Amino acid sequence: MEASVYAVKSKSGFGLQSRRLLPSIADLRKPSFAFGTGGVGMTKRNNCWGLSVVSSSMGTRGSVRGLFGLSAKARSVRVQASEGDVEEVAPAKIQVKSSGSVLPYVGVACLGAILFGYHLGVVNGALEYLAKDLGIAENTVLQGWIVSTLLAGATVGSFTGGSLADKFGRTKTFVLDAIPLAVGAFLCATAQSIEAMIIGRLLAGIGIGISSAIVPLYISEISPTEIRGTLGSVNQLFICIGILAALVAGLPLAGNPLWWRTMFGIAVIPSVLLALGMAFSPESPRWLYQQGRTSDAEVAIKRLFGKERVAEVMSDLDAASRGSSEPEAGWFDLFSSRYWKVVSVGAALFLFQQLAGINAVVYYSTAVFRSAGITSDVAASALVGAANVFGTTVASSLMDKQGRKSLLLTSFAGMAASMLLLSLGFTWKALAPYSGTLAVLGTVLYVLSFSLGAGPVPALLLPEIFASRIRAKAVALSLGMHWISNFVIGLYFLSIVNKFGISTVYLGFASVCLLAVMYIAGNVVETKGRSLEEIERALSPAT
Repeated sequence: MEASVYAVKSKSGFGLQSRRLLPSIADLRKPSFAFGTGGVGMTKRNNCWGLSVVSSSMGTRGSVRGLFGLSAKARSVRVQASEGDVEEVAPAKIQVKSSGSVLPYVGVACLGAILFGYHLGVVNGALEYLAKDLGIAENTVLQGWIVSTLLAGATVGSFTGGSLADKFGRTKTFVLDAIPLAVGAFLCATAQSIEAMIIGRLLAGIGIGISSAIVPLYISEISPTEIRGTLGSVNQLFICIGILAALVAGLPLAGNPLWWRTMFGIAVIPSVLLALGMAFSPESPRWLYQQGRTSDAEVAIKRLFGKERVAEVMSDLDAASRGSSEPEAGWFDLFSSRYWKVVSVGAALFLFQQLAGINAVVYYSTAVFRSAGITSDVAASALVGAANVFGTTVASSLMDKQGRKSLLLTSFAGMAASMLLLSLGFTWKALAPYSGTLAVLGTVLYVLSFSLGAGPVPALLLPEIFASRIRAKAVALSLGMHWISNFVIGLYFLSIVNKFGISTVYLGFASVCLLAVMYIAGNVVETKGRSLEEIERALSPAT
């Protein structure tokens, strides 16, 4: 959805690498060094940085605008339609002051983002201790299954989340999603066998997979136009907070080896709060309108934006629906000539996000820092985390000013330069005296660049560019591509490094980042300052 702070799936926590599993810099340079022994646990890592919780549309300039200190000026935007033509979109309408507020409901949805990050990160610090407790300390394959089962469940959940949201509505899907999240956490906390632990991780994975689809979807459909980019970045920050919370939760482990059970059990609390909060949150007005429940849609609009905005927002929904009276799209409709171009953009952004090397950079961050004399794993994690939080904060302030596309271009260009620096630091003999410093600098700059655009923007952009009848399924499909690519990269990454060397792999990642820059320049449209209805009318061909 969704990343965001990154959690590495080994015996590590948020960039913390186990000394037993992580190779040293010297090892990486040895041609004979072998990664893994066939165990998934030696190869699988977790990326929550690739998922950003999203927000979008419906303008309001009341108290929300004052809180964030943002203003949205009416702009005329040229938008490229699906067929390649360019349309001039009318300037955004001047909004009346709103007496409603979406912030409490965005906050409730952000519990899903926190759980997303927490479940991704909690196993890393706890793995060594739970392995001893469950009697699998020497079985890296079973440890790998504990780690990787979460991704398998997330893949299933991401594909089903869109369908559930279309059928039952956004808020009811959140309530349903709380069940596997809470039950999975409880099973992990009370597991007395490896089977119970794996089932718990599978259920938690299904839960975060559904969250990765519906958190962006719900927030995009209730957020004011002028601050949807900011809200998207704020939700990215909540994923970071979830991972950091998992890191902090693991601090007592050294003094209390059984603390790992409490770490898993803590996740039950926000799961219950998510269900309770969503039971009292308004449904998406767009979904209600699509179901023909116009009176319920008006009630939801009144709660979100105030009674003075009801007529305006209903008018926007009417205008958007005039172009098409079609029912919800099926999965095969996503691959039709009508929608394939825009759907392929969403999938491509997540593929570039994963293929750009975020897994590799964070996986090797501790070894890189040790080469520069930073021996503390906590310090290394704190440095990477600080770079990500700082970049996310900057992106939050720029999202609605600079726009999504410009941030993506800047982000991938910075990532390419950072990867090149990392590659040269490993191989160029002239830089050998400074290799450790350059490696740390390259890692921090890469994470900072990633958090400026490649991390938060893809999931923010998707609900903006997808038409309403395909939005839920298209978001789910794109996020499913994220989980699948993450899983595949995790399985084969170490083998590729062993065969070609880390420097060559980093150089390959730099090339991917440059390809991403070219693809984004030619295919991604700018969406800042436009309502979802305006974007849909511009991007969707007439029916």
